[in-house]
Amino acid sequence: MKSIEDLGDLQGKRVVIRCDLNVPLDGDTITDDGRIRASLPTLTALREAGAKVVVLAHLGRPKGQVNPKYSLAPAAKRMSELLGVAVPLAGDVVGPEAEALVAQMAPGDVVMLENVRYEPGEESKDEAERQALADKYAAFGDVFVSDGFGVVHRKQASVYDLAKKLPNAAGRLVKAEIDVLKQLTEEPARPYVVVLGGAKVADKLAVIDNLLKTADTLVIGGGMAYTFLKAKGYEVGTSLLDEEKVEVCKEYMERAAAEGKQLLLPVDTVVSPAFPSGDGPFASTVIDSDKLPADQMGLDIGPKSAALFAEAIKGAKTVFWNGPMGVFEVAGFADGTKAVAQALTEVDGLSVVGGGDSAAAVRELGFTDDQFGHISTGGGASLEYLEGKTLPGLDVLG
Repeated sequence: MKSIEDLGDLQGKRVVIRCDLNVPLDGDTITDDGRIRASLPTLTALREAGAKVVVLAHLGRPKGQVNPKYSLAPAAKRMSELLGVAVPLAGDVVGPEAEALVAQMAPGDVVMLENVRYEPGEESKDEAERQALADKYAAFGDVFVSDGFGVVHRKQASVYDLAKKLPNAAGRLVKAEIDVLKQLTEEPARPYVVVLGGAKVADKLAVIDNLLKTADTLVIGGGMAYTFLKAKGYEVGTSLLDEEKVEVCKEYMERAAAEGKQLLLPVDTVVSPAFPSGDGPFASTVIDSDKLPADQMGLDIGPKSAALFAEAIKGAKTVFWNGPMGVFEVAGFADGTKAVAQALTEVDGLSVVGGGDSAAAVRELGFTDDQFGHISTGGGASLEYLEGKTLPGLDVLG
């Protein structure tokens, strides 16, 4: 992959850049601007090189329809504040407003086009539709920079097809993400511990399959842990359960044991009669994982599990974590996630927070980005890379 320095003199050239600005919103308020801040090094470098920077990005899933709920206006406003320059937002993606805005740019300017997912061709399975839209994107630029790591696993018009239309390079964010992922997959410093949580075990099975070859210890928490606990023969009550994956989880536990790998599951669980909704406080009890009542729901790992997991993490030289340990958004069920995050800050080596809910959790729980070796901007892309998959948005570059 080429870097932006390999694109030559960019003075006065138009650079179309794909960023990932898919930030969480509360109304019009951005609750975590991490992805916007992560885009700043590349944007700043392009501005300093005298480029005219045209930003493509998406927000949410408007499914090819214009929907004000998914406007990039909050992202453009926040980017303006962080860059210290006006970043005007076109009211359309490839229409007359976008054309007019790009046409009047001066070197060092940054403009943003509306949500690319307003265009049906962006996510189309029909290659001809995507190519036609990519041609319109390409008309705005002389070169293309891919810096939206959170979408490089998608074969979409602004990620994949556009890269075929213009001279291209990877932005600094994408370069940094790949450098870290290579450290996780190519001779990682050992012990190497992988911590997986989140709701769905099905999303992580392929990752577990691949990581059993490379990691020394797998730590399993969050909603996905209950399918593993069920595979051990435990009652899991009304907790999240993927009945179809119980046998697969059993096979993975047997394989880990046979290969001398450690696979840690919660030994105690914070349970409640129902999923928390509305205002708290919510009733909760700590129960040993093998004694979970049939009418209770596991919503966080317990204190013994938190200590067990933290000990494994702090003893590692390389740690990758993806997925919270419980319903961290609710105070009574955030302690497990907080304990894992705290342990990562104490790792004498490389600690990687794998994007998505994990990145949101560490910030919401009061941690700062510089307490970790790396906070990824792409949970799905990171996981697919760790699965050993080819990521189309990276494969097309070069």
